[in-house]
Amino acid sequence: MTDTMTALAPSPRPDIATLKLRDIRAALAAGWRDFRRAPAFGLFFSAFYVLLGIGMVAFGAGTVTWTLVMSLGFPLFAPFAAVGLYEVSHRLETGTPLIWREVLGVVIAEKDRQIPWMGAIIVIYFLFWTFLAHMIFALFMGLSVLTNISSSFDAFLTANGLTMIAVELVVGAVFAFVLFCLTVVSLPLLLDKEIDFVTAMLLSFETVKRNLAVMLIWAVVIATLVFWAMVPLFLGLLVVLPVLGHATWHMYRRALVAPGQGA
Repeated sequence: MTDTMTALAPSPRPDIATLKLRDIRAALAAGWRDFRRAPAFGLFFSAFYVLLGIGMVAFGAGTVTWTLVMSLGFPLFAPFAAVGLYEVSHRLETGTPLIWREVLGVVIAEKDRQIPWMGAIIVIYFLFWTFLAHMIFALFMGLSVLTNISSSFDAFLTANGLTMIAVELVVGAVFAFVLFCLTVVSLPLLLDKEIDFVTAMLLSFETVKRNLAVMLIWAVVIATLVFWAMVPLFLGLLVVLPVLGHATWHMYRRALVAPGQGA
């Protein structure tokens, strides 16, 4: 894991704990505490997301460039940025010194472990969602695509336009939640343990299933905070993302426990 670069024996499958609403509050509090203790690391890793968001605005949403960035760049590199935040939280948790060379070394070393496979799965997932979103748009808007929707939004205020928006939001929410189920604990688990990515994703999905109410609220909290952080030209993400990244590590530690210790 953190201080090991050599191959290790497979880790035992952890047990799933029973989560309570107080675990969300505790994870967020711990995430805020970690960010305050190591703000430079949080700002460094979150800057990737902020620069990507500003870049999308600069190039223009809806262009081929935007689609490629969203479908390939973001999901490919995002897991590695998250790993950096998890590693910082782990070091703060264990009292290990925060040394830039070592933290970045752990992130780089993940290329030889299971994280790249997760990145590949997320890329494929995003590509499929991008295709489906365009199909929904074409299905409802029809010949409206012949109008310049970048300068006039009147087409979206029609019955078809409003229906399309509603369907996009519902389908997008379902896709986002499924991806949340597959990654909410699998990404920190892959950093922490020697386990294959398929088992990690299945375990993550099972964790959500057994703690559905709490995990639904956790997903809503994440989505809400990220949304409001994006409003001021994505700059709010500089704080919100590292806090949520650290909090995700602490939620993982509460959700998965050593074998025999599950609630």
